Amino acid sequence: MKDDELKQACAKAALTFIEDGTVIGLGGGSTVSYLIGYIKESGINVKVVTPSFKTRMLCLKSGLNVLHTGSVSKLAVAFDGCDEVDEDFNALKSGGGIHTREKLVARMADRYILLADAGKVVNHLTFQKPVVLEVLEDALAYTEAEAVRLGGRAVLRRSEAKDGYTATEDGNPLLDIFFSHVDNISELQLQLKSIPGVVETSLFTEEVTDVLIAAEDGISWLSKYPITEGELQ
Repeated sequence: MKDDELKQACAKAALTFIEDGTVIGLGGGSTVSYLIGYIKESGINVKVVTPSFKTRMLCLKSGLNVLHTGSVSKLAVAFDGCDEVDEDFNALKSGGGIHTREKLVARMADRYILLADAGKVVNHLTFQKPVVLEVLEDALAYTEAEAVRLGGRAVLRRSEAKDGYTATEDGNPLLDIFFSHVDNISELQLQLKSIPGVVETSLFTEEVTDVLIAAEDGISWLSKYPITEGELQ
């Protein structure tokens, strides 16, 4: 199967977890884009919250009802992509730089389901991608020093299309922290989050409940919950 076909199959399997009349969360990425199309085709009546501008625009274009995240306190389910996820449900979401809002949506959801191809699923996070920190501007130098103390290498994220640093929607800079090796992923998350001035990290250690994995031989499912036979169609 081609890459797009795998993503489409994964998105179609995700429909199994969506109930009519619920409020759901949708993150970013091409697989989520396919899921939006399937939701529209299915006629399922849902309302959506999303941390992604692109996803929000696609939902509105598709005729889905998009709510302001600040008006919602609970979600039935949320779907997102990732850079990498391991068998202990730790995940890195480093690319988009919207992890603070993604993590909020994840915590609001009863189930937070990652949609991933098999190449993104590993036994233990490799940290080939950086852990990204959203940081208050005043905390930049201090956070860089603390990251080095923890064994990381800090790089301020910049864009060729913008003079200065890349800012989040809340106006905060992003620090990419590169680690060569991490033994205790949960401890690293706690250490990074405890640095004064760090708003949030792109390391997800508690939020992920399920992973739908698209591979050549079909869709597989990892879950923190008992799986009932026949539940995934």
